[in-house]
Amino acid sequence: MASHEKTQSFVDGFWDDEILPTIQDYIRVPNVSPLFDADWEKHGHMEKALKLVKGWVEAHKPEGSAVHVGRLPNRTPLLLLEVPGKTEQTVLMYGHLDKQPEMTGWREGLGPWEPVIEGEKLYGRGGADDGYAIFASVCALRALRDQNVNHARVVVLIEFSEESGSPDLPPYVGHFEELLGQPELVVCLDSGAGNYEQFWSTTSLRGLVGGTLKVEVLQEGVHSGDASGIVPSSFRLLRQLLDRLEDAATGKIRPDALRVSIPKQRLEQARRVASVLKDEVYSKFPWVEGMRPVDVDPVDLILNRTWQPQLEITGQDGIPTLKNAGNVLRPFTTLNLSLRLPPTLSTAKAQAVVKELLEKDPPYGAKVAVDFHQPAQGWNAPELAPWLDEAINEASETFFGKPALYMGEGGSIPFMGMLGEKFPKAQFAITGVLGPKSNAHGPNEFLHVDYAKKLTGCVAHILEKHLERSGR
Repeated sequence: MASHEKTQSFVDGFWDDEILPTIQDYIRVPNVSPLFDADWEKHGHMEKALKLVKGWVEAHKPEGSAVHVGRLPNRTPLLLLEVPGKTEQTVLMYGHLDKQPEMTGWREGLGPWEPVIEGEKLYGRGGADDGYAIFASVCALRALRDQNVNHARVVVLIEFSEESGSPDLPPYVGHFEELLGQPELVVCLDSGAGNYEQFWSTTSLRGLVGGTLKVEVLQEGVHSGDASGIVPSSFRLLRQLLDRLEDAATGKIRPDALRVSIPKQRLEQARRVASVLKDEVYSKFPWVEGMRPVDVDPVDLILNRTWQPQLEITGQDGIPTLKNAGNVLRPFTTLNLSLRLPPTLSTAKAQAVVKELLEKDPPYGAKVAVDFHQPAQGWNAPELAPWLDEAINEASETFFGKPALYMGEGGSIPFMGMLGEKFPKAQFAITGVLGPKSNAHGPNEFLHVDYAKKLTGCVAHILEKHLERSGR
């Protein structure tokens, strides 16, 4: 049995000496996901990130391990680390190395591609979401090996298209089917944390249907003084269409077909989390002065974030910047829609509902088109096996001194939906470092290094308990 003091000592030193220098180099690489860089292959940032991390893994992999690189035509690459164990039962560990775009609003002294360490926080794009995962995975395995503690066979899978909805992952899962085997346990390190004081286990993930909504009224722009009052504004028509989908006063999604019944267990878990976090559920956000949340009941807010559909407009086209805004009635307006879905709702069903809702009977006969991006199916975890529930709570008490908490996440990890369908008998330990103010996808993203170290210790503990559970 591993000594948790020795495990934490090893993890702390390995993070400081071996991980932090390289993860800072990784932050410097602007390897944004293909959805945001159509010429990713030409630009070479993805290849640079792969080369950097592969080199580190080769230098630090546990003895007897093998590194595999997948390269399918017209696909982003895939990095696999195969680590032999005492048994052939497989643990699959997951992370990704593609990043979200830069985003504006980084505070002075910070930027997306220049790592900055302030106290326990490492700032920069991709450190927390999700560059740390491969490093933490290797560290957890090395921590066990350092004490001659056994574990099962482990495959660490690192993809490069997660932020685009993981369109390249299914072909690779098929391509490496024999190597992946039939995982008994999946450990995913791409999720969130409600605070930095205990281990958080993700119980569900919302799905995501995203795409563009374009309204065209003219073939070209015309003088607004001449046309306004005769030609309907494409922006006004967009407002009408969005009101079919969302109540502007409350933010509630209108179609009942986009909601599901929330399981009783998830309601109970939300109440427990609310009793711990209280107003931290909403106070963690960088509000402007005088702004308030849509509700003050933390239970309702948690359920809004994890089980209710919600809409955000994440981009636009056809609207000039303020300095270029002439007196023109514009020919079209396009919005990028991001519709989060309940974990158990089919993305195909949601797309069909949204497309008919927005394209049918367009106002004034305008040309309306909805074009979807790659969807991300939601995921609801199977019931935890007693051994895993015990292992997670032991890990949290051991390395944090507090019990673990279970909560759904508002974001999407497409990989989980795929694996849940492909490996229905697998157990899942889904966790991550995206805690309060870590701000993945936004400005000032940071990795809480001390939390990541303790989380790494927890992962090592779970891997050890996986092997022990049946006396193997």
